[in-house]
Amino acid sequence: MEHEAWQILIVEDDERLAELTRDYLESNGLRVSVESDGAQAAARIIAEQPDLVILDLMLPGEDGLSICRKVRERYDGVILMLTARTDDMDQVLGLDMGADDYGCKPGRPRLLLARIQAPLRRSEPAEPAVAQNQR
Repeated sequence: MEHEAWQILIVEDDERLAELTRDYLESNGLRVSVESDGAQAAARIIAEQPDLVILDLMLPGEDGLSICRKVRERYDGVILMLTARTDDMDQVLGLDMGADDYGCKPGRPRLLLARIQAPLRRSEPAEPAVAQNQR
């Protein structure tokens, strides 16, 4: 899978932040969709199975910790929690609920892109050895 094919779902209720993040990630070759409603996020993650979810902690409808816990059994992709809350306990809870990484916002776009690309590169299957046809 090439990184251009990676599908990212941003779960974020701040429309401006979600739009800026989407535009930046798309300009770097990723396919991005946005969900602003926490109550809809879990069903969408399970149905769409994106390669990576950027999940805000504080959402209307349902919080990010609850969403993470709910989807983890049926979603094997990467979950990156991104939140304005910087308390260590929030980070520990997020990781305990099944998040793969935890970042604080506002964040630097290049750092976010690196945090997205690193686990996705590791999840790619190794290139198969080219078999030579001998007859």
